[in-house]
Amino acid sequence: MRATIKSIASLLLSHGLLLLGNGMTSILLGLRSRLEGFSTETTGFVMAGFFVGLLVGALYAARVVAAVGHIRAFAAFASVMSVAVLAHVLYVDAVLWFGLRVVAGFSMAGMVMVVESWVNERATNQTRGQVLSLYMIINYLGAGLGQLMILIGDPAQFQLFIIASMVYSFALVPILMTRATAPTPSSPRRMPIRELFGISPIGVLGTVCCGMINSSVNGMGAVFARDAGLNVAGVSAFMAAVILSGIAFQFPIGRLSDRFDRRTVLLAASLATALAALTVIWASGQSALILIASGVLFGGISFTILPLVSAQVNDRAERDQLVQVAAGLLIAYGIGASIGPVVAAQLMALIGPAGLFVLIAGTHATLIVFVIFRIFQRRRGAKAKAPFLPLGSIGVSSKELYTAVLNKTEQSNSDQAK
Repeated sequence: MRATIKSIASLLLSHGLLLLGNGMTSILLGLRSRLEGFSTETTGFVMAGFFVGLLVGALYAARVVAAVGHIRAFAAFASVMSVAVLAHVLYVDAVLWFGLRVVAGFSMAGMVMVVESWVNERATNQTRGQVLSLYMIINYLGAGLGQLMILIGDPAQFQLFIIASMVYSFALVPILMTRATAPTPSSPRRMPIRELFGISPIGVLGTVCCGMINSSVNGMGAVFARDAGLNVAGVSAFMAAVILSGIAFQFPIGRLSDRFDRRTVLLAASLATALAALTVIWASGQSALILIASGVLFGGISFTILPLVSAQVNDRAERDQLVQVAAGLLIAYGIGASIGPVVAAQLMALIGPAGLFVLIAGTHATLIVFVIFRIFQRRRGAKAKAPFLPLGSIGVSSKELYTAVLNKTEQSNSDQAK
């Protein structure tokens, strides 16, 4: 295991820097949009651009990698991302900023695809599960610590944009210096949403809901915290608390879902997330410390939903469909993520900052009703479960590692059964 980690350390470092820069940029743009006088609705429109770009990148970035190779593609994506961040300070315009966020999202999808496919190629069947866990920890740490980077400068000035651009540029160095062999690019067939829905309706609806919720939190969470009365340091602490707590309950809840009916555990987790969202609304009228503590509770529970619904889909899918299922779930997630910040912004403009978590509670209420309906409609079957595995819940994973681990684990189970 130590040899494997050593061989991919530079790739993981590049990934961590990518998430660090992305976390910093998301909170910076949320705050800066309000400082520039953008309305809540306009801010939501701007922040949705990143997730639109992620969706497009998930569909088409592989073509760029296939055309020029992993190293050149990564360098190109990182350079474009660096320029896109700096371009925000050249001209303040909501439409331009939306376009820049689309470009940034596309570039991020391409860079993450390069890192994940490369890491997956270097991991062995014996170490891949451990590598995935380390990868997800870096995912959350990078995104969470990026929220704290806002404290090193004034969001009203231009310096933070320069620092974010520098972080993306530094992300180039480790991957360009690695001795790891670049893998052959692959672009799996995407499963149509209708076919995926036939395999697991809960999985598809749950993934769309997760896309809406996670993108809303990442895009509009800073706006919520600022409008709730927190200063810049408080906004940074709140967002970092929400994201960093995301890894806390994944393994305990995952083990429960492996032992019991996955849908029942999903039902309980979704109900707990809705209640946690209401707690955040209540805490927005309390002290900053209480609000941040409520953010920890919400993030810890909320980010377990995506891996639960992903595992539910893989429970129902055949082993030879796992790659197509992962690609289909990316589309479902991207659809939800593209509209989440826009809907959240509309509600926040209508009823105040609490509108963000009203949307989250309402989305989970819809999911809860649907899960109950499906439990009564289809009883738990005798088919063996796919293993629960942690997932990054910030919308920038290509799921390549996840799919590879599932294939390996399912094959091991098949061999044991013979």
